[in-house]
Amino acid sequence: MFRGPAFLRTAFPDASRIGVARGWAKAVAAVLGGLVVAVALTACATLDRLPAVPLALASEIQPLDIPYARFYADGDPAVLEALARQTVAKRRAYVKAKGAARVRSEPTTFLAISGGGDDGAFGAGLLVGWTARGDRPNFAVVTGISTGALSAPFAFLGPEYDHALRSVYTETKAEDIFLRMSIINVFDGDAVTDTTPLRNLIARFVDHKMVRRIAEEYDKGRLLLIGTTNLDQARSVIWNIGAIAKSSDPRARDLIIEVLRASASIPGAFPPVMLDVTVGGKRYEEMHVDGGATTQMFLYPPQLHLKQVERSDKTSKDVAYIIRNGRLFRDEETVKRRTFAVASQAISTMIASNAVNDLYRIYLTTHRDGVAFNLAYLDDGFAVPYKGPFDKDYMNKLFAYGYRKGADGYDWKKTPPGYTE
Repeated sequence: MFRGPAFLRTAFPDASRIGVARGWAKAVAAVLGGLVVAVALTACATLDRLPAVPLALASEIQPLDIPYARFYADGDPAVLEALARQTVAKRRAYVKAKGAARVRSEPTTFLAISGGGDDGAFGAGLLVGWTARGDRPNFAVVTGISTGALSAPFAFLGPEYDHALRSVYTETKAEDIFLRMSIINVFDGDAVTDTTPLRNLIARFVDHKMVRRIAEEYDKGRLLLIGTTNLDQARSVIWNIGAIAKSSDPRARDLIIEVLRASASIPGAFPPVMLDVTVGGKRYEEMHVDGGATTQMFLYPPQLHLKQVERSDKTSKDVAYIIRNGRLFRDEETVKRRTFAVASQAISTMIASNAVNDLYRIYLTTHRDGVAFNLAYLDDGFAVPYKGPFDKDYMNKLFAYGYRKGADGYDWKKTPPGYTE
């Protein structure tokens, strides 16, 4: 979720200034380093929890008894295809109800928003600037991971929520996201911070009106998908927020809030989100953390073949837009010859490389399915020094930079980095 936790530098000196992939990796590396001390101080104290769901029972879980509330990214293709067909049928019915002469001619537009913490100001500014330009699509499918999960609902609901999107990424401060824990609580608990402020922030924007609006758009055949990581099973989980919003269960809004918070919860830095579930009358707990633990961004699972569920008589190709909230590669840095400095930079490099791998996976999937690929990312044109997590000056300048890019007409990249047709 976040870019550079200054609080980690206090607790663990090797957690120096961090960027998108750097922040995630160094936060984890710093926490791992602290665990060496924690073991000595606490004799491996742990928090109590219910047993995790056995993998063999995972497919039986249906949160709040909501059909298609979620699915595993590597799950049964038949489930994905069924949801896709249902979504296409809803879209056709909605278009037909409006009196359109040709129900099956419109292309599908996708938007995928990556993680990146306060660098999410780039993507937010780009979207708001795109609105000002006047040709921003009404995306049929919007996906989000980590900070992308927090901006995705606003992007999904369109320009009517641009003011809220701007507010989140230009007015938020570090204390609006987390509270630092005492060193004793860190070693006795499951994270170095308390994210109650983040939950309150999400709840303030994800009000009953927003939930109702998401449900309305779901009925029109549009999807809002959020990624988390089930840490017990080490698997990527994709949540269908529209299906949850459509539910009449009074707990639906709280589940949406917790899913968004889980998607932004860096393991070790932010506490995991624990979800109670019941299978066969027995209670279990699922531990969900940052979706970026398994993937930095996603469009739709590769095992879903769009040509099997999409229309064959579209007037133009389906289009995918991918916003990478950050740079494509870790910044160059002279690495200190210290254990945790080496470890953190290695993890940071690995995560940045995995993000590029995600882009190649998305590109190959879209190429196979005949979907136009468009990529935006933070380039070297933005050179404002990073001062610390959720620094308003930095975020406002980054938002303005993204806004200009969107308003001027972003030069979308047609292939992933380093690839030529």
